[in-house]
Amino acid sequence: MTAAPPQTQPSIRKRRRPPRPRSLRLHGTVARALGIRIVSGALKPGEILEGEIAASEQFKVSRTAYREAIRILAAKGLVHSRPKIGTQVSPRREWHLLDPDVLAWIFEGDPDEELIAHLFELRRIVEPDAARLAAIRRSDEQLARMKAGLEGVAQHGFASEVGRRCDEQFHSALLEASGNDFVISLTSGVAAAIAITTAFKQHRLPAPHDALPVHLNVLAAIEAGDPQGAHDAMARLVERGLTDTMEARDPGARAAIRAVCC
Repeated sequence: MTAAPPQTQPSIRKRRRPPRPRSLRLHGTVARALGIRIVSGALKPGEILEGEIAASEQFKVSRTAYREAIRILAAKGLVHSRPKIGTQVSPRREWHLLDPDVLAWIFEGDPDEELIAHLFELRRIVEPDAARLAAIRRSDEQLARMKAGLEGVAQHGFASEVGRRCDEQFHSALLEASGNDFVISLTSGVAAAIAITTAFKQHRLPAPHDALPVHLNVLAAIEAGDPQGAHDAMARLVERGLTDTMEARDPGARAAIRAVCC
């Protein structure tokens, strides 16, 4: 009796993922273009966007891609649709200002001074007290992540994307170390705000201030379990960030200050 030949395993071929439809590659570009026009004020609140057919022709995309772009903007609070009226630009109070894309679009050009002031007002409200709580509640693992983040900044610098990601790691770990769930829920928005404003300063200012020593002061106070010291060091860091961001918006302001003071 002859043995049956061994069964061979069928060859496994990697299934190639079908290419993404062109509309899916383009809707993000359209959303970004419209988003920048909205947050810059080129499109005013209450203004009605072009109809779907005209807009898709203007952007040279399919109507499907344009509709998806509008859905993205609506999810970020920038537009809303009204029956028999069309798609309107929403008032600023409805914008999701801490959305990373919206923040990036705001700082794409010359951001509104009031928006910058309000952003740093939020940071002043949240971050110093978060640092104070972190000095009391932080774990060894959270402290280690803060240290690793600043070591990365020291190695790569704020001017590089890698360095800014390391800075984001420091701030994210600090907010987490606050132990307050509502503060922690702001991590994505606050971290994005810090990364975007830092990149804005680095690109706009010929010689931005080195913020690493102030970061290290915050870390030292948290490590030492000094709540008031951590609060005060973080408050100074936020104020330094506001000054630098305002100067980056108007680089001539620094020259004028130096001319008067020096």
